[in-house]
Amino acid sequence: MSRNLISVKNVTKRYDDRTIALAHIDLEIEKGEWVSVMGPSGSGKTTFLNILGCLDRPTEGSVYINGSEVTGLSHDSLTQFRRENIGFVFQQFHLIQYLTALENVMIAQYFHSMADEAEAEEALEKVGLSDRLDHLPSQLSGGEQQRVCIARALINQPKIILADEPTGNLDKENENIVMGHFKKMHNNGHTIVMVTHDPSIGEMADRQVKLEHGRSTRPVTNY
Repeated sequence: MSRNLISVKNVTKRYDDRTIALAHIDLEIEKGEWVSVMGPSGSGKTTFLNILGCLDRPTEGSVYINGSEVTGLSHDSLTQFRRENIGFVFQQFHLIQYLTALENVMIAQYFHSMADEAEAEEALEKVGLSDRLDHLPSQLSGGEQQRVCIARALINQPKIILADEPTGNLDKENENIVMGHFKKMHNNGHTIVMVTHDPSIGEMADRQVKLEHGRSTRPVTNY
């Protein structure tokens, strides 16, 4: 029986005849594995992550997640699948500025099923923000905002965590704090796919996949 949680088969993303973001990508990711996707700017990293996260569709090829082919799902089914299976952590945080930290986590619950304030409080406590529940994003440091994003990503217990440059806007101290939480996620069995340009971050993963001009090069195993 296959241990793969994610299977990417011959995925190509073409915007026009001259612009090819991804070309014939094949990749298998096992359940519980942490994979770093690396490469220079414009190499297709974020496009690849968006396709894995069901935010975009490939022009060609297929993506299977937990045995289900997601590339053929309708828009509504894709949205539902994303809510039930995937948690996102972005470089730009994407918090709603007029909602508190607690409310930003609870809104993720609301879109998934039903908001549970006690559960959202517990999620924020786990990332060390029990004293910041009622703070707006503008009242939080960059590292604190990213930890709210981590709590939001985990609140619905997704199978997969996708992170796009999650330390890109952080100083070294907050980078270490945030990456400590990613290590905890990994130790707890979460499958993580992280885009990063930072070699020291990439080396924390089990494996590095490098993209160059939309094509994958030989993967590097870190364990």
